[in-house]
Amino acid sequence: MLLEVGRVDKPHGIRGELVVSLSTNRTERVAVGSRLTTKAGRTLTVASSKPHQTRWIVRFEEVPDRAAADVLHGELLLAEPIDDPEELWVHELIGAVVVDAADGRELGRVATVEDNPASDLLVLDGGALIPLRFVVSSEVGRLTVDLPEGLLDL
Repeated sequence: MLLEVGRVDKPHGIRGELVVSLSTNRTERVAVGSRLTTKAGRTLTVASSKPHQTRWIVRFEEVPDRAAADVLHGELLLAEPIDDPEELWVHELIGAVVVDAADGRELGRVATVEDNPASDLLVLDGGALIPLRFVVSSEVGRLTVDLPEGLLDL
């Protein structure tokens, strides 16, 4: 399974460099030697990268010049999931059952995860929003949350 990790915003200069926006906080996605795949299935190998404002300027081994860079404008960049047991990954949260630590009651299933500046939000199938910061433990397909009193009361 490949995950979306970024997007090519535009070419940069005449030597084939590209401005890339990451949709992940894992900057190793643009480390030298990293391999990314486009939606069309083209594999790209990072030859160099450097931060540029809130984005990255990336040169891929397979993109020798501006003309080749122009072809990639707007492409989504995909990569294999990173195996890090200390992290919660969005693709693993979707569909998980959410259980209240206080009483063991099932609160619903995660339908999606919404990006939010304070804390990402678990959006449950019933519409409830639970900040990710309240997850106290996770197992495959199951999240246990410790919620402040009244969070889900309407």
